[in-house]
This record gives sequence, C-alpha cells and structure tokens, in this order.
Amino acid sequence: MTTEAQKPQPTPEFAVHYRNFMVERLRQEHATTAKVFAALRDGEWRPDPKSRSARELAWHIASSERWFINSIAKVSFAPADEGKPPATVAEAYDSGFAPALEQLNKLTGEQLLAIVDFFGMKMPLYLMLDFCHVHTVHHRGQLATYLRPLGGKVPDIYGGSADEPFQM
Repeated sequence: MTTEAQKPQPTPEFAVHYRNFMVERLRQEHATTAKVFAALRDGEWRPDPKSRSARELAWHIASSERWFINSIAKVSFAPADEGKPPATVAEAYDSGFAPALEQLNKLTGEQLLAIVDFFGMKMPLYLMLDFCHVHTVHHRGQLATYLRPLGGKVPDIYGGSADEPFQM
C-alpha cells in the first residue's frame, strides 16, 4: 500500500508545463466559444422558465471564464457578481481574455503548486485551470443546444456539425 508520502509529487516545472498546456487549451476553447456566441440569435429565449436566457447563459460563460483566469492569476477566489449582461456579450468575452492570460503566464511553478481553497475544495492552483476549462465547455454545450431552436446554425465545435461539416 502506498502512503501519501510515497506518492509522486508534482514539481514546479510540471506545474509550469501544465499551465502552458492549459493556456493553449483555453485559447483554443475561447475561439470555439466565440463561434457559438456568433451563431446565437435571440438572446432572451430560454428553453424553460427555470433556465437562463441565451444571453444570460452567454454572459455567465464570458464573465465566469474571465473571473476564473483572473482569480487564478491573483491567487484569490473571492465571489464575484457577474453584473448585468452587456448588449454584446461576444465583445465583452474577447476584451479581457489576452490580458488575463498574460497575468496567468507570470505565475511561477511554486505559486502554481500552492494549495488553494475554492469554496471548500482544496487543490493545487494549477488544477484550477482545468476547472475553468470544463466549466466553460459545460456551459457552452448548454448554449449550443439553444442555437437551432433560435434559428441559428451550430458551428463546428469538436469535429463538425450538420451545419458546418468537418473539413479535412
């Protein structure tokens, strides 16, 4: 049986490589999410009274992703008020993305290994990048299901769609 002390521990170099990998993933996913935003038509539609409207869901994605990246860069996860969705969520989504990644890239391996408390979940800071990634992908999937009922076309997200077939 392996004890905690015997388990391999990530090094600062690993944390930096993981951060660099995830920053590239976030850039790729950001571009894909922007395509979903561009395909969105009626922002006030919602599939159910309990659901967010399309615009509210898009704003949740945009503001949460920025909050996650900035919080990781600051090593501080204070709750944030998303505020009211702007008229053009897509513009707001793009406006702070590159500067937030620049701040994230300044973190050292030692900082990335620090254990953080994310609303009761304790994990190394570098793993919060994965949490950010899956949060965005999860809600983008929800938003993508709104597109056809709104008369929009579903873009290629991961390998083509009926509206935008896979290109080799």
